[in-house]
Amino acid sequence: MNAILTVTRKEFQDGLRNRWVLAIALVLAMMAVGIAYFGAAASGGLGFTSLATTVVSLSTLAVFLIPLIALLLAYDAIVGEQEAGTLLLLLTYPLSRSALLLGKFLGHGLILGVATTLGFGIAGVAIALGGNGIDMGELAGSIALLILSSVLLGWVFIAFAYLISVWVVEKARAAGLALIVWFLFVLVFDLALLALLVGAQHGGDWLPYLLLLNPTDCFRLINLAGLEAAQAYSGLTALARDSAFQPEWLLLILLGWIVVPLALALLRFRNRSV
Repeated sequence: MNAILTVTRKEFQDGLRNRWVLAIALVLAMMAVGIAYFGAAASGGLGFTSLATTVVSLSTLAVFLIPLIALLLAYDAIVGEQEAGTLLLLLTYPLSRSALLLGKFLGHGLILGVATTLGFGIAGVAIALGGNGIDMGELAGSIALLILSSVLLGWVFIAFAYLISVWVVEKARAAGLALIVWFLFVLVFDLALLALLVGAQHGGDWLPYLLLLNPTDCFRLINLAGLEAAQAYSGLTALARDSAFQPEWLLLILLGWIVVPLALALLRFRNRSV
């Protein structure tokens, strides 16, 4: 356990030194505040609108940015060390492969978690100060749920990044696979599901459950089904009444999305040659 915490501390300190935390937090804060403030521009208005529309906008922003940031943050975690010639050196220390990988994962997860909390926290404060007639308790709960689910979503894609990083031997290939993973989960899956939904003439009641096969859709459901007013903006009214789509169950499903690729990465890393 001490070895894991040592590696975690080193990765987090490297993230601070390389300004990853500051950069991610600033990007999320600026884009979140901008989207929340200019969200009504299409209808001829400016300023913060209802909490429901703001949550929908911030959730959409997070779906595109968080997975991409997570993959870029960690895709070279192992293969980068191997190309630099430092992986073999690290493995000469009294440090197991599992401890090395878990420590790196926790370090990257901590970087993303701190940055996400700062970014969306700043946006929440800006909305509280600039909004009119917003229920502060509901705002705090919605932002807290957004931050928690965003961190879990980021950890899912960090786990995917580690699975990629232990499977390939070149950073360039790892970067390409990371972009493919982002493209498939963020864009292609929903388009394929939409085509399947349109093509299903009968017996389509099971189709909504396919959303659980995509962590980004689980993230959307957590935030949109968790806020009753947002359901009207997202077409989730029927789904939100189903117990399988309650935020508590969806958070557990996101945890499963973290555990499975991370376990596969651990298994691969233990058996691969350096």
